Amino acid sequence: MQSSLPSLASIENWPVPHAAAAVVRADGALAGSHGPTDRRFPLASVTKPLAAYAVLVAYEEGAIDLDEPAGPEGATVRHLLAHTSGLAFDENRVTAAPGTRRIYSNTGFEALGDHVAKATDIPFAEYLHQAVLEPLGMVNTTLDGSPAKDGVSTVDDLVRFAAEVQAPRLLDARTVLEAMTVAYPGVTGILPGYGHQRPNDWGLGFEIRDGKSPHWTGATSSPRAFGHFGQSGTFLWIDPDAGAACVALTDRAFGPWAIEAWPPFTDAVLADLRAR
Repeated sequence: MQSSLPSLASIENWPVPHAAAAVVRADGALAGSHGPTDRRFPLASVTKPLAAYAVLVAYEEGAIDLDEPAGPEGATVRHLLAHTSGLAFDENRVTAAPGTRRIYSNTGFEALGDHVAKATDIPFAEYLHQAVLEPLGMVNTTLDGSPAKDGVSTVDDLVRFAAEVQAPRLLDARTVLEAMTVAYPGVTGILPGYGHQRPNDWGLGFEIRDGKSPHWTGATSSPRAFGHFGQSGTFLWIDPDAGAACVALTDRAFGPWAIEAWPPFTDAVLADLRAR
């Protein structure tokens, strides 16, 4: 599929076997797409925003509360969503007191999945399907393991999710606003792939750009831009100031190629959007 945004075609130059990308505006209109947007790609950590959205549905349904205990002692659902529970990256070990450090944690999201499954008596993958994927028509998206990293999806499906986050139907807009607002301001920590950030700002399941440098978004991205990238060479960002979101999926692991390619790509997409 060819893009109506010239910038999207630059994914052809990425050193990856396959790539697809799309941009969706805040009103849900597709601004452009390029590549095999119906191809299923492993999402890696781009799974987390989907999982977080399901957790927030469980909150709005009254199955859980954001400030109830979850995970390690003293931690809450909110701490787990914001990577401030103190849990280590990939093991069930506490390395800090809740709320004191931003420790990016797959284990924390697995604890979230377990917590929601116990509260609802529904396996988390099924809850995600019922709460988010099915209502949005994300028919080619599955969670085949960890809610931290084992999602598989297509650009077409993630465009539906990005449109939902920009104009929520499954959640109250105030809940989404909270998810894209810094939780536990001023907390420092390491952004995987990009080093120590002071502060390392996150919302609830979404990373917030703010003034981070270096960063995987563009130099012209708004400080309010938020989203996630994955170690499988994937990303989703939503920029409220641009009134648009961008999804890019590849099948090459994140590395120097992505650090080099993604920011100018995002800047070019934003320039195209401003020109229209």
